[in-house]
Amino acid sequence: MNQFHSDKWKSIIQEGSAELGIHVTHQQAEMMAVHAEELMRWNQKKNLTAITDPMDIAVKHFIDSLIPVHRIPDNTSLIDIGSGGGFPGIPLKIMRPTLRVTLVDASLKKVNFLKQVIRLLDLENTEAVHARIEDMGKDPRYRELFDTAISRAFTDLERFAGLAFPFLKNNGQLIAMKSQKTDDELKSISGFPKQPVVETYTLPFQGAIRSLIIL
Repeated sequence: MNQFHSDKWKSIIQEGSAELGIHVTHQQAEMMAVHAEELMRWNQKKNLTAITDPMDIAVKHFIDSLIPVHRIPDNTSLIDIGSGGGFPGIPLKIMRPTLRVTLVDASLKKVNFLKQVIRLLDLENTEAVHARIEDMGKDPRYRELFDTAISRAFTDLERFAGLAFPFLKNNGQLIAMKSQKTDDELKSISGFPKQPVVETYTLPFQGAIRSLIIL
């Protein structure tokens, strides 16, 4: 699994991100390599992800996770709902070291993995929480605490918005990362107080279309 620490793998991260206007330093790419290597090590026994090809991991997990970085200011707080293997929360934390991050997942094995990556990368102000998001939203410790709530392919947009809004501060933003924009999903949130902003982009090297929906 040392292939993740190769210059070739890290250059995929850096060059692909650069195509999207995102500058990833060598040190940041190395941190992502540590994350990727640990993901594959755990995946042998814990089945954390179906994506196992190194190129696909670079593009579909890491580069894809970096897309919203321009929407997330330094020195703010973020909750990653249904974080799974740490995407997009951990790559965003690597890019924004001053970000305060809470990673949430209902799977204990995934939360244990997230805690391990947090330790390995020595990520400050980063926690992994084992909880159902429906229950966590009722916890006063977390309500109206975050500047950004984000999710990548967690659930449909209407349900995500309903679950995520309790966590946001008054001027907070919700970011849904989607494999494609669907008009039906946008119609489903027509009654929400904020109008959505939709950004569409193409993943480098593979040409897949992705969308950010910001509320």
